[in-house]
Amino acid sequence: MRLGSGTFAAGCVVIEVLGVALFLRGFFPAPVFSGAERQAESPAPEPSAGATSNWTELPPPLFSKVVIMLIDALRDDFVFGSKGVKFMPYTTYLVEKGSSLSFVAEAKPPTVTMPRIKALLTGSLPGFIDVVRNLNSPTLLEDNVITRAKAAGKRIIFYGDETWVKLFPKHFVEYDGTTSFFVSDYTEVDNNVTRHLDKVLKRQDWDVLILHYLGLDHIGHISGPSSPLIGPKLSEMDSILMKIHTSLLSEEREALLPSLLALCGDHGMSEAGGHGASSMEEVNTALVLISSAFERKPGDVRHPTHVQQTDLAATLSIGLGLPIPKSNTGSLMFRVVERRPMREQLRFLHLNTVQLSKLLQENVPSYTKEPGFEQFKVSERLHRNWVRLHLEENNSEEALFNLGAKVRRQYLDALRMLRLSLTRRAAQYDVYSMAVGTVLVLEALALLLLGVPQALSSKAELDVPLLSPVSSLLFGLLLLALAALHVVVCTAADSSCYLCGLPWLAAGGVMALTAALLCAGMSALTRIFAGGQCLTQTPPQSTSRWSELDLLSFLGTVGHVLSLGASSFIEEEHQTWYFLVNTLCLALCHQIYRHCFLGDDCAPQRCPHTGEEFDGVEVALQGKRAGPEGWELSHAPKEPSSLEAFRGPERWMVLASPWLVLACCRLLRSLNQTGVQWAHRPDLGHWLTRGAPSHQKWPWRLACWASIATGQPLEMCCSHGNKTTKTFQNFTARTVGLWEIHSGLVLLAALLLRPHNLPVLVLSLVVQTVMTQFIWRPLRHGAAAVTVMHYWFGQAFFYFQGNSNSIATVDISAGFVGLDAYMEIPAMFLTAFATYSGPVLWASHLVNFLTSEASSGSALRRACFCYALVCSAPASVYILMVTSLRYHLFIWSVFSPKLLYEGTHLLATAAVCIFFTAVDQTNTKA
Repeated sequence: MRLGSGTFAAGCVVIEVLGVALFLRGFFPAPVFSGAERQAESPAPEPSAGATSNWTELPPPLFSKVVIMLIDALRDDFVFGSKGVKFMPYTTYLVEKGSSLSFVAEAKPPTVTMPRIKALLTGSLPGFIDVVRNLNSPTLLEDNVITRAKAAGKRIIFYGDETWVKLFPKHFVEYDGTTSFFVSDYTEVDNNVTRHLDKVLKRQDWDVLILHYLGLDHIGHISGPSSPLIGPKLSEMDSILMKIHTSLLSEEREALLPSLLALCGDHGMSEAGGHGASSMEEVNTALVLISSAFERKPGDVRHPTHVQQTDLAATLSIGLGLPIPKSNTGSLMFRVVERRPMREQLRFLHLNTVQLSKLLQENVPSYTKEPGFEQFKVSERLHRNWVRLHLEENNSEEALFNLGAKVRRQYLDALRMLRLSLTRRAAQYDVYSMAVGTVLVLEALALLLLGVPQALSSKAELDVPLLSPVSSLLFGLLLLALAALHVVVCTAADSSCYLCGLPWLAAGGVMALTAALLCAGMSALTRIFAGGQCLTQTPPQSTSRWSELDLLSFLGTVGHVLSLGASSFIEEEHQTWYFLVNTLCLALCHQIYRHCFLGDDCAPQRCPHTGEEFDGVEVALQGKRAGPEGWELSHAPKEPSSLEAFRGPERWMVLASPWLVLACCRLLRSLNQTGVQWAHRPDLGHWLTRGAPSHQKWPWRLACWASIATGQPLEMCCSHGNKTTKTFQNFTARTVGLWEIHSGLVLLAALLLRPHNLPVLVLSLVVQTVMTQFIWRPLRHGAAAVTVMHYWFGQAFFYFQGNSNSIATVDISAGFVGLDAYMEIPAMFLTAFATYSGPVLWASHLVNFLTSEASSGSALRRACFCYALVCSAPASVYILMVTSLRYHLFIWSVFSPKLLYEGTHLLATAAVCIFFTAVDQTNTKA
């Protein structure tokens, strides 16, 4: 079957996208918990020996009412640091001298809202795939505090982030949700919560009140933690907390039990204002439990202690007199019950350890060998002895207290060890789905590599052997073998598997696709070994040789792929691309000087130019082809033009253009510090947005200048793309619509980027113009070389605008530019485009450049194939690396976010390849 290289590459990338999606489904499993299996179970009775204990029911609640005031992005220093002292005086008083307990609650990645709410209420560790599900939260089926409270007859009222309403659609007797993603609003989104307070606090018809304030998080997304808006917002939250606390205190005079006010955050806020990653600013959140039950003695100084965010679920369950959620991995915050009688303390700790030990039994087959389980059994035996001595009533109080303190220490150690055991086994991988997805991705990559010689030839076509009798027989045998393997794996699988749960028609389609790709690869390899051919019946007769630039492109791409195996290189990947782009500029400088003064054979030679002699592109392209089926590489022109053809400054622009590009790249490196190790260091963006008030005027001046400047490079590009002789007149007609699309994308990027980031857009257009006029056209680089250079610059500009492999650098506020309400699809598109505007604009420019320059439609097909290869190679190899490193210490904090970025980038690559193919088909018909 004969296919154009562009169509072949697009198909391979689409298959890789399917493979990556299947791999992600296995790597980030999305288990469904019934939440009802243990609802009717009786609580574990108090251990007893020689006597019958009457403590067989759940302990009574510790608090009459509970108010949860969750302030989104409330990191710890906003309460316990200088900002808290200055802007939250009432909260600071409660922390330092009032009846409260203070904690720094550590949130595990991903530090985004929906997974953190799940962690707070279930006590479990949500999967990393919840980053994606955060955009449209499904109903929470896992056992949790809210479901338990509703089942116990608790009346729950909620106001705030509508994520809670989606997670618990039928649990609240009264609620009012606000849109969490419309980050441009940081005033009304909180006023819509506070306006209900006066009415609700006067009522007695509720047991649990939940308030989720979003304004602080929205300010962070807009202007970061150093914004002057942070202080007033913290003061507003402080006054609201004071109102709630004073109301609860006034009601306690008539109540039998004290009330509890829990001030907490779901995640922190990075220095850039985002969140989602694992920096200290993002994972450390403030947690303050306020109640008259925690009244302190004079001189009692309490410093915030560190706990896990998952510990709140067990603590709230004990406080409300509810069973602990069955998937909880947290432990009771012992400071909450340390003033209770010893028997109650041991009872609470016993309930927590029993729940964790049952969870361990369900997840670890050899649970009896776990140190935490052995410690639990020892604690339970000592507890049983203590209960027997306590019931005898003839033992001294001191002896009982000493033994009780020993049992308490044993329980606390058991809780710690059980939690560690469960945390280590939190990642339950679907290895079968991961393996099948990896095979699909590697098969597609192998076909791309095998097709390189013919895909980059003059015809840019491949002969894919799928319809021959031998291939059909091989396909049938492979399909039968894969079906048998599927049955064996699904029969022997101990845990649930996504592929095993699919209908046979869907699973058969995956197996058929795998067999077809494997068949094509084996047929190609057979032809190579049998006749020295690769996906064709005509052996290539290429006499072309690789230039230094080709070697640099190959080694740079391979080096980048190999660097993804180290966590430090992933965190600081921008340094890799900066190095590659700078090296590319130096290599281009060397190539230009060699062509201008020495030539390829080191003989004196005159410099090429963009004058009349270059208009005959067909002559140049023909001079670069080694044969009818030759592999096109980026060669220097065989008939260079004269340096004297340049007039005025243009004479030296060819020589100076690499240095100009290098200077632009160096300037952009100073604009945004990114990565992890040095992201905190000041940069030009920090100076412009967070410096003195006089500095903060500059972003808006840049915005005005950029709106004017973006038009000039666009005009230069468009006029240069259409400024041709009769040889290009038919291409001019074809590129008019493409240049309009490119111009529209540039203008959209100008609207979405932050004001201080507009120089990135302007200099991107400048570099594109300089490279087009003074490098690619004079040196007559081939489609493959130009494609690799576009890809490298696109990746570099992705990091120039402040992006990184951390989810925290995604600018969510860009998704709401021009929107007066939250609309999910437009917001997702705008956010994605703002994030990937650099690679998208460079890919768009590549289409326009090749369409306007080439004399044959094969250039687009070659470029499409090359772009697909250089984009898919990192994603394909990275999947193998992640599989081998799935138990690495940084698998969730470093490798998993990068995996999501690679999957998204591969999806964008598939769209780009389809666009390439569509343009090529349109040009062919024209």
